[in-house]
Amino acid sequence: MRRLLIWLPFALFIGLFAVVASGLYKPADRTVRSAMIGKPLPQFSLPPIIPTKPGLGSAVFRQGQPRLLNVFASWCIPCAAEAPQLKQLKAIGVPIDAVAIRDTGSDIASFLARYGDPYDRIGDDPESAVQLALGSSGVPETFVIDGKGIIRLQHVGEIRAEDVPGILDALRQAQ
Repeated sequence: MRRLLIWLPFALFIGLFAVVASGLYKPADRTVRSAMIGKPLPQFSLPPIIPTKPGLGSAVFRQGQPRLLNVFASWCIPCAAEAPQLKQLKAIGVPIDAVAIRDTGSDIASFLARYGDPYDRIGDDPESAVQLALGSSGVPETFVIDGKGIIRLQHVGEIRAEDVPGILDALRQAQ
């Protein structure tokens, strides 16, 4: 019995090591998903952030056509990285609207001049109220909204080239 007790600390160490190693090998998904998926888009009306684009309201998303809603900011580096994919989606006819969070009109105008402008409308969300109502936890995030104003998909992080087919599929399903 005494011999078994000598090995107990070693066995506990091996068990603890196995738990830590499994956590390092397959880390938990820390993505915060919106609880709004499958629910109607919250009511909102945002003023325009730049004079060349109209503001954005939730009524636009209930006009029968699926649309993308992109939450972004000019100071967001991943937002710049996803710009080519948003331009590609716009080029094939996907309507895209945006919520600019905690930003200024001049910075947004510079961002669009530098990276391109795929947006039909851009609403100014200076306090992130709409972003939080959507269940968005950061930028960039993109939502697929069906023609009845129901949130069908949340894409967390920048849209990469390999994400485009999945987003197009979600738009087709949202018809």
